[in-house]
Amino acid sequence: MSDPNNPNIEKRSTPQYALYQRANFWKPNTGDVPPFNTEPGELEELAKRKLTQAGWYYASSNAGQSYTHLANRQAFFRHRIIPRQLVDTNLRDTTTTIFGHKVNAPIGFAPIGINKIYDKDGELPVAKVAEELNLPYALSTAGSNPIEKVAEANGQGPRFYQLYMPHDDELTISLLTRAFNSGFDVCMLTTDTWQLAWRHNDVATGNYAFYRGVGADLGLSDPVFQKRLAEAGIDPVKQPNEAGAMWIDNVWHGRAWSWDKIPWLIKTWKQISGGRPFCLKGIQSVEDAKRAVEIGCDGIVVSNHAGRQVDGAIASLDALETIVAAVGDKTYIMYDSGIRGAADVAKALALGAKFVWVGRLWVWGLSIMGETGVRHVMKSLLADFDIFMNVAGFQNIDQIDGTALESYPKSYAMIAEKSKL
Repeated sequence: MSDPNNPNIEKRSTPQYALYQRANFWKPNTGDVPPFNTEPGELEELAKRKLTQAGWYYASSNAGQSYTHLANRQAFFRHRIIPRQLVDTNLRDTTTTIFGHKVNAPIGFAPIGINKIYDKDGELPVAKVAEELNLPYALSTAGSNPIEKVAEANGQGPRFYQLYMPHDDELTISLLTRAFNSGFDVCMLTTDTWQLAWRHNDVATGNYAFYRGVGADLGLSDPVFQKRLAEAGIDPVKQPNEAGAMWIDNVWHGRAWSWDKIPWLIKTWKQISGGRPFCLKGIQSVEDAKRAVEIGCDGIVVSNHAGRQVDGAIASLDALETIVAAVGDKTYIMYDSGIRGAADVAKALALGAKFVWVGRLWVWGLSIMGETGVRHVMKSLLADFDIFMNVAGFQNIDQIDGTALESYPKSYAMIAEKSKL
């Protein structure tokens, strides 16, 4: 299976990720591969058993009754891939370029906050694995390690900074400056989370790590925020709960921004970074996508926060289709929400996304086995994608376009087994 002596391997532009399948087949004899199943439903159940109740609730919770989360998965089911046969895929190329970075696949580590509730080292092992695999890593403003430590763990890997913008310009400038000085050379503003949605389990159990003195390290290490703490008379060592609460109340503050503020933010980031790209994450409507182009954004992430912010909303994949039709030739479009495997990645690419962000999969891996778990999950996804291109007949990413799909109307819905969602 995936002959390691295949002469084409040395001629490929990317590793033969398919060989990880072979390693898994041999693992009972070698012990070289972590002993857990990466099928999404099984992966989720394993993570649930490993995590505390608080960690599980925060990782798995969705807005309201989880209808948007369900819609995200259903949207993938109504598209079917059309495999091509007798295509010479021996030298298939999984690489792509994103904002000047050549990466090994059109897959990135989505920004997810407070990783320390999943693993004691938080974001550090995730950033490390991202560099190893040459995949972009995005750090959340709600991260639980200082920006500088995450950058150190990520080494020379391509990295983005995801901003939750405070209502404190000096603090915003400080965060962006720290990020760029630490090698985060793309800014991504999340627009759908001025505050957290109503997530039943978290609300019912008072599950908010920042109010319990956990996860505020990114903010507590900021010189401007340290000044704000001093002004408020809060000692972060003696009063960790109060300090954490003050930080997150500056980040998920519940005070909406409008389009009027975005030109200032773009200008500020461009001045700090010497003109590096600025993107908006959370776009779901054609009108907003057009506005983002008009206002000067270099890219957008079509995302509904994986169904965690607005219940009963449009599926992110459905939004992708209409947005690509409207502005696909005018900006760099990325996709986020509901990715569970290589076929999902391919469907998003075929519908016009240039790049795909993955979140919950690596969170489950981190929860199960830390750095080793993240590596296993993401190497498995890369192997899945590599094999997909081989058996479905795609020689490079550009060939995965609209002709690769047969699609059903949006009214079509298929309810899969719960474990598959």
